[in-house]
Amino acid sequence: MPLGDDALVLSHRLGEWAGNAPVLEEEVALANIALDLLGQARILLSMAGDEDELAYLREERAFRNLQLVEQPNGDFAHTIARQLYFSTYQRLLHEALAAGDTPFAPLAAKAVKEVAYHQDHAEQWTLRLGDGTRESRARMSRATEALWRYTGEMFQPLDGLDLDWAGIRDAWTRSVSGVLEAATLALPEGPQSGAWRAGAGRDGLHTESFGRMLAEMQHLHRSHPGASW
Repeated sequence: MPLGDDALVLSHRLGEWAGNAPVLEEEVALANIALDLLGQARILLSMAGDEDELAYLREERAFRNLQLVEQPNGDFAHTIARQLYFSTYQRLLHEALAAGDTPFAPLAAKAVKEVAYHQDHAEQWTLRLGDGTRESRARMSRATEALWRYTGEMFQPLDGLDLDWAGIRDAWTRSVSGVLEAATLALPEGPQSGAWRAGAGRDGLHTESFGRMLAEMQHLHRSHPGASW
């Protein structure tokens, strides 16, 4: 369920860009990424129970998503930095799951193709913003710095998934470091290991903004219980 929560929450965050993206092309791109993640979330949550109940009727402390994915969109650079960090992690994770024999393997094998696009989209925008104007570089630098503190949580082992978490962390660091270097951005300072994490979303502890986001996401369903189309 934690992986389903990751996808669900980030899907909603990206959906908040509808009507607000800097250009129409990006509004469509972010909406498509959000729909990919929503599809992944529905499958993962349905493996754990009723997907609607899990999405719309759980309280805040029952969600096990990473604190990274619940962070507000901020400006476009902030959204791209969040996407770079998460999509790189998600691709590596799905590749590892697809190679295994867990119930997640079929979904992971399909999701790898989607997530590879998500990662490429984030990487291309990181390069454009980081190696662009003085203003775009400053914004991208601030975003990568601000979100770095939430990345350590990604590499905490999850129950039932026997994966090489240290290897995933190392591959993630190499990939992200390469993109930031190419974008003329410095790798943020601070510990980046499996033993360190600033957030505790996996334990049901969330940041202040998550409660507001969840209230908005669940409002319609809770206001009309039992309603159907």
